[in-house]
Amino acid sequence: MIVVLDTNVLLVSIPEKSKYRPILDKLIDSKFELILSNEILSEYVEIIEQKANSVVASNIAEMLLNLHNVRKIDVYFEWKLIEQDLDGNKFVDAAIAGSADFIVTNDTHFHRLKLIDFPKVNVISIDEFLNQVTV
Repeated sequence: MIVVLDTNVLLVSIPEKSKYRPILDKLIDSKFELILSNEILSEYVEIIEQKANSVVASNIAEMLLNLHNVRKIDVYFEWKLIEQDLDGNKFVDAAIAGSADFIVTNDTHFHRLKLIDFPKVNVISIDEFLNQVTV
């Protein structure tokens, strides 16, 4: 399974006591493949620094870049499929470029993707993904 994780999904999977921690654990255990672009990594670092600190952000970024099941991709085309949240398009573009099976997010702006036939981008919630990776 190949996925793109929205920043909030990664963020809530970091704390050891989070009900979503199994997502990060399964990533570390190579149970799924993560698509990562420079723009997504930059956002991860920025938000983790705001919510925790720069040491935690740096450690998470370094871990992601060193996991063999994290595929770093370059995005060469911007589809601009989410008009209400232009910043969210980086996740869509990475999902398309990386042939991801899903974008994992609870952001309602991504629901618009269900109405678009081409390019097809599947979106699942964090709870649906948690159920899939912990089966």
